[in-house]
Amino acid sequence: MIVQKLVVYATKTKISDAKIIPDYSGQIFYINMDRIEKLKRLLIDSPQDSFLQHALALEHIKIGDDGEARKLFEQILDTDPGYIGSYYHLGKLLERNNETDAAIKWYEIGMEAAKKAGENHAYGELRGAYEELIF
Repeated sequence: MIVQKLVVYATKTKISDAKIIPDYSGQIFYINMDRIEKLKRLLIDSPQDSFLQHALALEHIKIGDDGEARKLFEQILDTDPGYIGSYYHLGKLLERNNETDAAIKWYEIGMEAAKKAGENHAYGELRGAYEELIF
């Protein structure tokens, strides 16, 4: 018997409810087919919202669209260099795509931004990723 549940994603901005579909083995997977479209609609009203852009970039990563995710992360960091979390995710994306030099550059920029903002935890995360690449 499959029990259906409604899953609500709680974030700064309510983005969506999940859809429930069973796979062939009978397991239940929570899939949100239209999350990207909902984020895009929210961005129409708030095109400079770094939170929404970051969330959209992460959704593109989930579906394997690293090119679009990269554009979004770079756009965020061009317009809002204080949005520290995007440095880490952009660096990891670049690492996955064998662009080590670019990842190192973004980690260095991110560490500087995190230090200026007093974001010690983020600085540590960026430094850890950076050191894995250079040592």
